[in-house]
Amino acid sequence: MAGAANSPRQRMINLMYLVFISMMALNMGKEVLSAFGLMNEKLQAANERYQSTNEAVFAELEKKEQEKPEEYAESLKKAREVRDASNEYYAYLGELKEDIMKQAGTTEKERKDYQVMDKSDKLDERFFKTDGLKPDGQKFLDNIKNYRDKLVSLLDEKKDAALIAVIQERFSTGENDKVKDREGNSVGWVQYNYEGFPYIAAVTKFSQLQSDVRQTEQDFYKAMLGEKMKEELSMKHYTTLLEQSRGAYYANQEFDGAIVLGRKDNSTKPKKVDLKLDGRPIPESQVEVVEGKIKLKVNTGNVGDHKIEGTLIYEQNGEETPVDVVQSFTTIPRPNEAVISADKMNVVYRGVVNPMTISMPGVPDNQVNASAPGLSRKSGPNYIMKPGAGSSEVTIVVTGTFDGQKFSSSKKFRVKDIPKPEGAILKTTGAVKLAKANILAGELSVAFNDFDFDLSTKVNSFRILVPGQPSVVVQGSRVSASAPAAAAVNRAKKGDVIQISEIRYSVSGYSGTPKPATPISIEVL
Repeated sequence: MAGAANSPRQRMINLMYLVFISMMALNMGKEVLSAFGLMNEKLQAANERYQSTNEAVFAELEKKEQEKPEEYAESLKKAREVRDASNEYYAYLGELKEDIMKQAGTTEKERKDYQVMDKSDKLDERFFKTDGLKPDGQKFLDNIKNYRDKLVSLLDEKKDAALIAVIQERFSTGENDKVKDREGNSVGWVQYNYEGFPYIAAVTKFSQLQSDVRQTEQDFYKAMLGEKMKEELSMKHYTTLLEQSRGAYYANQEFDGAIVLGRKDNSTKPKKVDLKLDGRPIPESQVEVVEGKIKLKVNTGNVGDHKIEGTLIYEQNGEETPVDVVQSFTTIPRPNEAVISADKMNVVYRGVVNPMTISMPGVPDNQVNASAPGLSRKSGPNYIMKPGAGSSEVTIVVTGTFDGQKFSSSKKFRVKDIPKPEGAILKTTGAVKLAKANILAGELSVAFNDFDFDLSTKVNSFRILVPGQPSVVVQGSRVSASAPAAAAVNRAKKGDVIQISEIRYSVSGYSGTPKPATPISIEVL
């Protein structure tokens, strides 16, 4: 019945509803606190980015002042005042945030746990009293107003009206430092915005003020730069530049260069184009204006240098301003044959490394490719060729890419074996005369006379024949390496001719079978 007392069960259900509603309200408050904390983190990160940008813009102002002190000295002076005032106020807000954190008793760990920063008593005790603001609260209000008024005083009421309005809005403290609350009552601006707010909400608001400071500082710098740049953007400060897709052009190829001003935009459009190529007028059909560029579509003509001269007429403030054009470009022959040369001679030798230089006129080395059996690239135009066995000639095919087109050329080279070397003792070839001691101690070698390759060789064995005695095979490159051979030489008589033949040797890096070396004849002294 409606008037009957609730049963214990019903009272328990009602109590559970109350607890559930309270928990929802508690969770909602924690979510709001976390949202403030995350917003504060984003504001702090944004403030750091603003600071970097402001430093770059200020540096640009300083650079301009060094280049043109008579034009930028006053602007830089004002910018320094803005920077100093901004840094001072920004630092004050930072100290205020830190003090509130300390007064709130938050540890370093708790500063990231925004849900525990739900009190307001410490900030309220610092800023407010029963009938108004405490000294710290009044200082907070005065600092906002002083910063705002300082920046406004540096601006021109008419010329900088838009920026003044932005500054006054960002740092507004209401009419006579009062605002209307939801009931329409007049309350203090500081009380309305900060009294009774959780710590994290107040800290976030301070970070927002810091963000406004950096944004305003940046707006001020850009305004100072922009005002002076208007004068520099006058046509009389421009010069013409020639843009080309390449450094030179082929004969009878379309020249796709563009004559541009220092600034390229659609507003920079000449009223009249009067240009000549090598003294001949360029027709309008071969001229196109795109984004401030005067693009030319003319034939490059014959090989050699060509000059573009004339005048571009621009309209400025109702008057025609001429800009003189004096530019040039070079036309080069189109590549039709590769240049290939063997660095040592006009053939390549089998089994050894043949250095080669391969290039194509007018084509960069990285756009030239050469191919052939045994050919490999070292770097740039430098290649090495190592022909294999069985071939008597090799064809090198070269392909160059230029302006999207490919050009090919080929050349044949004869492939030869390395020549037959001469046997030598003490670096002397042919018929020699030596004393027995020199024959015994002398080292045998092979010599590739009139061969331009530097080959590293080593004698491995040879046969020695002393008159009247059996021949002896020696392992090594000296007669003294074999006792029988040394004994045979010691028994030789003056005038005897000793024959050294069947000289076996190896060549470092050579992949083939070297030809036998010629014998050595030694007359005993």
